[in-house]
Amino acid sequence: MVIRFELGVDDLADTRFAISPAQETLFSLWVLRDPGMSAMHLPWRRSVIGELDALDIELLMALVGKTLALPDFLTPRPSGFAPSFEEQVAVIRATPAELVRRDLVLTHQGRLPQVFEDVRSASDARTQYWVDAICEVLRGYWEIALAPSWAKMRLVLEGDTTYRARQLAVGGARLLFADLNPFVEWQDGILRIDRMLGHHDVAASGRGLLLMPSIFAYKALTPLSADEAPWLAYPSRGVATLSAATTRTESASLVALLGQPRAVLLRMLDEPLPTIEIARRLEVTPSAVSQHLQVLHATNLVSRARDGRYLLYRRSALGDQLLG
Repeated sequence: MVIRFELGVDDLADTRFAISPAQETLFSLWVLRDPGMSAMHLPWRRSVIGELDALDIELLMALVGKTLALPDFLTPRPSGFAPSFEEQVAVIRATPAELVRRDLVLTHQGRLPQVFEDVRSASDARTQYWVDAICEVLRGYWEIALAPSWAKMRLVLEGDTTYRARQLAVGGARLLFADLNPFVEWQDGILRIDRMLGHHDVAASGRGLLLMPSIFAYKALTPLSADEAPWLAYPSRGVATLSAATTRTESASLVALLGQPRAVLLRMLDEPLPTIEIARRLEVTPSAVSQHLQVLHATNLVSRARDGRYLLYRRSALGDQLLG
């Protein structure tokens, strides 16, 4: 099935990026529920699965529908670039009861799990009880499963937004969406997302479009309800670097010329990267990376350009020749 977002000129002008810890918390439940969803996340799953005994696992897993759908109210649209988890929990707690009931029914396509079996006829007070219980179990899960790694995860997500923002600035919407996801297509003011659970058209009507990279998303994702303002979550670039080794053996001659740290840096910079992302991949401080980048830039082995609040470094033609 297909979902289409109709975006006017004002909506494109209001297209922005955000990072959502609440979204990542919910999306990670897919891997927790089905380890076959992503071999890449198995080390993460093994590290947290044994620590969840104190949580209400039945309630936690009841948040995921059989089709892998999730309640829209638990992934609130971020009002800023990177809200805290607690800020988003406060938004979740304030969700009107009728929307909570709507989203739980939609998530489970009417076949509600036992913990939510009376949701259709529940009073507002009963619905708020569920919301409070859900917020508490999500907070406990966040602290165990995501908070310890969130700093690294956030750097990966920020690196993706930097890349996408540059694509938008250089080539407009067509280039932005060209490699976002195989099932996302932009044409004639319509953003088409294939292989979705629903089938509807949504006019942004001045609400803009929110783009959110994700560590745990397995495909492009949108709200379940057509009534929600348009947002699109998609698999982030660079997720493999969270578990992959970032060092490699460089040739003896290159190391002799540049030193091991600068040789590794030069090899990495085949795409534009900000200092903070380079430091994350190498597991060193940004100041240590900056010193080596200054030397590589001064010798014309890397180029640099400012993109918003980031200074992006990339291997130059001279650097390519040296590696060759």
